[in-house]
Amino acid sequence: MKNCLILAFSLTSIFVFSQNLKIPTDTVIVTSHSATIKNKAISYTATTGTQPVWNKKGAPIATLFYTYYERSNIKNKADRPLVISFNGGPGSASVWMHIAYTGPKVLKIDNEGYPIQPYGVKDNPNSILDVADIVYVNPVNTGYSRMIPNKEGELPKRETFFGINADIKYLAEWINTFVSRKDRWESPKYIIGESYGGTRVMGLANELQNKQWMYLNGVILVSPADYKLYSTSQPVYSALNLPYFTAAAWYQKALPPDLQEKDLLDILPEVEDYTIKTVMPAIAQGGFIPENEKQNVAGKMAYYSGLSKKTILQNNLNIPTAFFWKELLRDKTGHTIGRLDSRYLGIDKSESGSKPDFNPELTSWLHSFTPAINYYIKKHLNFKTDVKYNMFGDVHPWDRRNDNTRDGLRQAMAQNPYLKVLIQSGYYDGATTYFGAKYTMWQVDPSGKMKDRFTFKGYRSGHMMYLRHDDLISANDDLREFINNSLSQGKAAKYLKE
Repeated sequence: MKNCLILAFSLTSIFVFSQNLKIPTDTVIVTSHSATIKNKAISYTATTGTQPVWNKKGAPIATLFYTYYERSNIKNKADRPLVISFNGGPGSASVWMHIAYTGPKVLKIDNEGYPIQPYGVKDNPNSILDVADIVYVNPVNTGYSRMIPNKEGELPKRETFFGINADIKYLAEWINTFVSRKDRWESPKYIIGESYGGTRVMGLANELQNKQWMYLNGVILVSPADYKLYSTSQPVYSALNLPYFTAAAWYQKALPPDLQEKDLLDILPEVEDYTIKTVMPAIAQGGFIPENEKQNVAGKMAYYSGLSKKTILQNNLNIPTAFFWKELLRDKTGHTIGRLDSRYLGIDKSESGSKPDFNPELTSWLHSFTPAINYYIKKHLNFKTDVKYNMFGDVHPWDRRNDNTRDGLRQAMAQNPYLKVLIQSGYYDGATTYFGAKYTMWQVDPSGKMKDRFTFKGYRSGHMMYLRHDDLISANDDLREFINNSLSQGKAAKYLKE
């Protein structure tokens, strides 16, 4: 009899645990919470779950995992802003800004952003949830978001999701459904994107407006990646890196003494000016630049970058960023510096070479973010699944062709007098540099007729500027100010003659 019971239990166990590993296509879990933000107690609900992406026939082809924070006891949703948040990659989960920047919980990290054990989350008294509701969206194959097979078990074509324009198209459709389901059509709306998310939200601004008829009050670019700059094989764009080189070298105390003793923000304006007026045209001349001019530019670049004049000449004035991360401290401490945040130090197998073995900042972040998000979603938000949470998902090959996102943002702004743009960048970000972000801002509106609707904010940290405690406070305050200043305040959306 005992053996029969054991057999029965074993068969039951096999039946229970042999189900297919998949995420629910359409599900909602709601939990209630409270927080103290800016010294004021608020209550809120967290809705987490999945919402389908449909094809033209109305069949689900993917499901996106999201987390939606909504402040409780709001009498009129029409006056309550909604912020739709994306990270980048492409292929990154919507995790970084979620539990380190704008959400009601942040990582347990030190004041500079380094991981602390035991891993977990703590209250975020700086979250923008006091002034806006927030939804964090995970594109296909990131977080718990997945493609859905048809009745024959076939997955949809990858090009449906994995490309600049495909990504924008299906996400705009998904946002439309979300806004309808949550009854937020009347609310002022904002989209925020970090890194590749900057490209994404520039394109979404136009797609939402012209294909979904959804008009925005604001677009926020956090450390934006603009692919009109990257992967272009145009050496002139490398000139834009010089101000970042200065910032990173200043932080690592690698500049000449007369520069090092100055404050960073007192140095950068002159470097920016020299970059535009001298370095960019010098690199544009290539091998035909006069020798005396080349020598002078190399000397000045060395002065501003912490590198030697000889090294700069050996690279024909065109310094690869990966080489800079390897070279800056090579003859000083032998450390490499971080790509996304050059405050971080790494140790390579050998000091020789042209690029670092690994990204010390990213390994540090994965160290702390991965256990925290898995714990938080399951224990705090009560969303439980055996599906793996993809910090980075398989989204390649990614189609970068026909990138019109920069002009898409310009078009959306021109058509919508309400629409304003905020750009936030860290000075020590060597992947999507702060000066590259300024250059993108300048190029969005060549006419200059809308420049008063752009705001740029810089911070003394890297790609994820909010990991540094002081910048977590100031960056969220900048978001609050931007949201409040971009509300319509009852004014009509129209242009006025001067």
